[in-house]
Amino acid sequence: MDIHLYNTATRRKELFAPLDPENVRMYVCGPTVYDRAHLGNARPVLVFDILYRLLKTQYPRVTYVRNFTDVDDKINARAAESGRSIGEITAETSQWFLDDMGAIGALEPDHMPRATAYIAEMVEMIAGLIEGGFAYAREGHVLFRVREYARYGALSGRSVDDMIAGARVEVAPYKEDPMDFVLWKPSDDQTPGWDSPWGRGRPGWHIECSAMAKALLGDRFDIHGGGNDLMFPHHENEIAQSCCANGTEQMATVWMHNEMLQVEGKKMSKSLGNFFTVRDLLEQGVPGEVIRFVMLSTHYRKPMDWTEKKRAEAEATLRKWYGQVEGADAGQVPQAVMQALADDLNTPQAIGEMHQLAQNSDASALLASLRLVGLVADGVPAWAAATDADLSAYEAAFSTVRAEAMATKDFSKLDAMKQMLVAAGVEVKMRKDGVDLVAGPAFDPSKLEDL
Repeated sequence: MDIHLYNTATRRKELFAPLDPENVRMYVCGPTVYDRAHLGNARPVLVFDILYRLLKTQYPRVTYVRNFTDVDDKINARAAESGRSIGEITAETSQWFLDDMGAIGALEPDHMPRATAYIAEMVEMIAGLIEGGFAYAREGHVLFRVREYARYGALSGRSVDDMIAGARVEVAPYKEDPMDFVLWKPSDDQTPGWDSPWGRGRPGWHIECSAMAKALLGDRFDIHGGGNDLMFPHHENEIAQSCCANGTEQMATVWMHNEMLQVEGKKMSKSLGNFFTVRDLLEQGVPGEVIRFVMLSTHYRKPMDWTEKKRAEAEATLRKWYGQVEGADAGQVPQAVMQALADDLNTPQAIGEMHQLAQNSDASALLASLRLVGLVADGVPAWAAATDADLSAYEAAFSTVRAEAMATKDFSKLDAMKQMLVAAGVEVKMRKDGVDLVAGPAFDPSKLEDL
């Protein structure tokens, strides 16, 4: 099956053609581990989890690498303020990340390298860049000469001069050019450091991913992904140093970037009081499958808005679907679902196709589709265990009343019926072509007697 992906580097959707069809190779920038993952951190994890699952259906081997940044100034600051060791903090927060991502159905990548385990590879790459004239050592620092890489800025579509004018670049006396970025920096006695030809120090952030990707995937690989906030400077810098160090025209063939997340239409921030972690939602009783469903309901290249309304609708839909597939045997994933995912990971369209499967009572195809997109693992989750309630007669009656209301523009009867259903603990989700009624956890059938 042909897979088409939007390539940020070329700004168009392209037919995916791996360098080696026997081993598709993908690198995704992972977390800096000093705290819990907030909801926005989960988006790239789920986007590339879907891509990983899709690729595994088409190719004999997929090598997926997602790193942990465990040497960083934020981690150093957290250690200083807490009095705990850096190793203790990063071990704990890395496991938190894996637990939380597992709770929303993300498969673990094939490799999860930690930056601190690849210092030797970083030093070797930096030494090669100096030898090639692409980098220079000054006052314990090593910096990359941006103007030595002619294609710098191609990914983000900016010229170097424009970037200097519009960016907050660090001006330092040891820099030859304001745009030059750090490959290695000195460490004091209180800061983690490693011996190097340029003195005791630690790597810059960008060189970490270049060295780990080269070690695990080679000089060139198929797909590099991450949030669009990483496009500049992180990914731009990765490309420059990797291509110069490895003598290649490309680092990755396809660059993919997901859009950011909002909450109730606003950017998530602590100052607005709408900042929360994945763990916060899980502890509030929001199932991981519901978090995943809401995330997948928006295309990855569009801003995703988390709302309470979407959460409630997602839970109602999943309860109904799980009730339909419980006890069923999985069949084949329908071609329509596969084609939606193969069209640049169009998860909203795939979910639309699954609504159709549910409407047609095709439990085996629905179950297969739920498994493919990670909404079912071994069986129906306990939180969605089916009740004995058969609400099909109420769905039919509600649909009839709704049709009458649309025709007469008198919605009083429809509103009254909806209020009675909600009061009985029934979740009501209206669609263009019908309605889904799902018995929620507080369902009380005695309250439906008057209806």
